[in-house]
Amino acid sequence: MTDRIIPVLDARAALRVPSGLEVAADGHVADRLRRPLRDLRISVTDRCNFRCTYCMPKDVFDKDYRFLPHADLLTFEEITRLARAFIEHGVEKIRLTGGEPLLRKDIERLIEMLAGLRTRDGRPLDLTLTTNGSILARKARSLAAAGLRRITVSLDGLDDAVFRRMNDVDFPVSAVLDGIAAAADAGLAPVKVNMVVKRGVNEHEIVPMARRFRGSGHIVRFIEFMDVGSSNGWRLDDVVPSREVVRRIDAELPLEPAQPNYSGEVAERWRYRDGSGEVGVISSVTQAFCRDCTRARLSTEGRLYLCLFATGGYDLRQMLREGAADGQLAAAIGRIWHSRADRYSELRSEATSGLRKVEMSYIGG
Repeated sequence: MTDRIIPVLDARAALRVPSGLEVAADGHVADRLRRPLRDLRISVTDRCNFRCTYCMPKDVFDKDYRFLPHADLLTFEEITRLARAFIEHGVEKIRLTGGEPLLRKDIERLIEMLAGLRTRDGRPLDLTLTTNGSILARKARSLAAAGLRRITVSLDGLDDAVFRRMNDVDFPVSAVLDGIAAAADAGLAPVKVNMVVKRGVNEHEIVPMARRFRGSGHIVRFIEFMDVGSSNGWRLDDVVPSREVVRRIDAELPLEPAQPNYSGEVAERWRYRDGSGEVGVISSVTQAFCRDCTRARLSTEGRLYLCLFATGGYDLRQMLREGAADGQLAAAIGRIWHSRADRYSELRSEATSGLRKVEMSYIGG
């Protein structure tokens, strides 16, 4: 399990550090590189029913792999308390991840609790969720009714044989497409569709994916294969650069650049010249966006990670279960964020890519 290889840091120690917090232009906490805290990704389970080769390869996450016992997971009440503490520092967007978040029992109850929270200036949270889509068709309406605002679905190709090989559990692409349709029917539109592109595996699916969702109102985002965790056998040669993705699509479906929706947006936007929609590319390997990163990650068992490529996490669950007051939780989070200087993707090299990093399935993408 992750505990054995990833250092666990004492979040309470942050309270012993003089505050002197750096603040962003709006008065909220900022890290050492003056990046504000805007986005919180919460992993609600470390379990998944897929074994995607770039995330949970079957030779590591096999039948003997020990997932977290239920008692170790944050309760919905604990998650909501921590979310409230993060909002105090300026968080406006919360994304639920996993593992596969729809495997968490009664996930709709958590969504309802989080949907009741408000940002510091009184607006509803931007509450969204990332799923592999496997059970979305039967869950979409209850998710929307609980207060979910948007959804992202992972889909690595339309060719059924390719997709089955990539999820490595022989799951059909048609069921994920049914889930996307159900989400749109339930009002969770536009759906964002994420495709991880890996050289020699599915790059021939780039244009078919673009063509399939062009004009649908949904947005496909093509993601460079990243060296997240230490289990996916990442090699630079396996990366299809985003500029190649754009070039392939543009050759058949002409594109033009579009402005970002907001500062710190991960995906670079490109719209079709005929006005039939847009695509995005996420270029963590070839065009690092660390300088604008505003995301924190909360693991299934309550550890705060400051980067997708983190090598250690801060234990907030211990503070919760030892009776920390809301103010203490918020103070610890603020001081931990203020200490943040992570910029892994900008510094990526053979040396850094060999570090033992937290697995994507544990903290979400």
